[in-house]
Amino acid sequence: MHIIPQIDPVSEAAEAAQLAFRSFADSTPGERARLLRKLSAAIGDHRSTLVSVANRETHIDTARLNGEVDRTRFQLQAFADVVVAGGYLDAVIDPPVSGPPPAGHPDLRRVLTPLGPVGVFSASNFPFAFSVLGGDTASALAAGCPVLVKAHEGHPRLSALTFELAADVLPPGVLSLVTGREAGQALVRDPRMKAVGFTGSTAGGRALFDLAVSRPDPIPFYGELGSVNPVVVTPAALEARGEDIVRAFVASYALGAGQLCTKPGLLFLPAGHDLEDSLRAAVQEVAPAEMLGPWIREGYLAAIRGLASAPGVRTVVAPSPDEQIAPSLFATTAEALRTQPAEECFGPAALVVEYASVEDLRATLRTLRPSLAAAIHAETGDEVAQAVHADLDAGRLVWNGWPTGVAVTAAMHHGGAWPATTAPLHTSVGANAINRWLRPVAYQDTPDSLLPQPLRRDNPWGIPRRVNGRWTRDPA
Repeated sequence: MHIIPQIDPVSEAAEAAQLAFRSFADSTPGERARLLRKLSAAIGDHRSTLVSVANRETHIDTARLNGEVDRTRFQLQAFADVVVAGGYLDAVIDPPVSGPPPAGHPDLRRVLTPLGPVGVFSASNFPFAFSVLGGDTASALAAGCPVLVKAHEGHPRLSALTFELAADVLPPGVLSLVTGREAGQALVRDPRMKAVGFTGSTAGGRALFDLAVSRPDPIPFYGELGSVNPVVVTPAALEARGEDIVRAFVASYALGAGQLCTKPGLLFLPAGHDLEDSLRAAVQEVAPAEMLGPWIREGYLAAIRGLASAPGVRTVVAPSPDEQIAPSLFATTAEALRTQPAEECFGPAALVVEYASVEDLRATLRTLRPSLAAAIHAETGDEVAQAVHADLDAGRLVWNGWPTGVAVTAAMHHGGAWPATTAPLHTSVGANAINRWLRPVAYQDTPDSLLPQPLRRDNPWGIPRRVNGRWTRDPA
């Protein structure tokens, strides 16, 4: 086990990561894949202890925590598969497979290469999947980057236990753990850190983003921040299955006590609907739940006090000030919402927005800030859906479903324009999350002995390369 000394822990960890970088980056796909699979196995072997500690620290129920352990293990195994497949390197070779290149045309070869040591901030609401060995860490390790993790104060013991398991698997310096707000700021400032991944609040993410880009050597900051995740229900869908839609909406926004970044915060319904009683009944059926921590509970209560007092907003189900929080629900009109920005409310609250016409709906959707996800409930051939679909600005568009739940797949994009994220080209979930920790390097007329393995003419790793636009594993 590799314990980082407590004297200037960030500097010590960053130095260890820098020393480990070159050999780790040069490791073979098979070697890195084996490490990722061993990490997955270690979590599985200690599941019961980890889940028990996580339950005590976060108040998340054990069923969901076990599901999150499964997801975390799957992510590690999935990135092992990505590494072995090799396509993530996007290796490109310009010259023909046989014969000299055209006159005046150099031999050009390009490949993605690891950035260097990177930092990752754990999230409060996913103590496994977005924490010490979560998706950010897994994707960075897969890319060949040592990782310095800033543990979340909401689950310190779990973070330490997870790190101990990982430190017994990984080479020295490849993974380090630090704690505390000052350590987080020092991590972003440290000149050995080449990128940072973050999941959390807009205010916290913006402050760290500003630190990252104000360094003498600015670095990428991949922040997943606030999101209202609007859901639009067309008149045709409301008529066909309105009761089912509103009940599913309540279940979605109340899931996990509303402490999910993909929680639907806005429900757009046609004006004159008669579903308020159904909405109220569905909300009142949801059992109260304890939130992740007192700081989140206080922030949530302050947010809904502000929401309840906003012009044009009325209370449908009043908030509960008890230790365990029951969901609350508010309502307004599309016209009123256009006069004030819709902000994320992290917790079990949502806002029903009634629109008078398609034009009223579209005008309001265009005022919303971009989200991680958005959904539309419509019927086949629905003209309203055709009209408004392009007005939903989000990294993922859901048809007749709910934004809660993010699949870890190659096609997933968990991102979006500001304030959903700081880097809309990238995703923090799915196979393409590895791209955040890589940069392209082109080699011109370079001898084979100096080329990185993925570009050598005999293709020793056997990875797919694009040669003159054609994917092949042949020598080139």
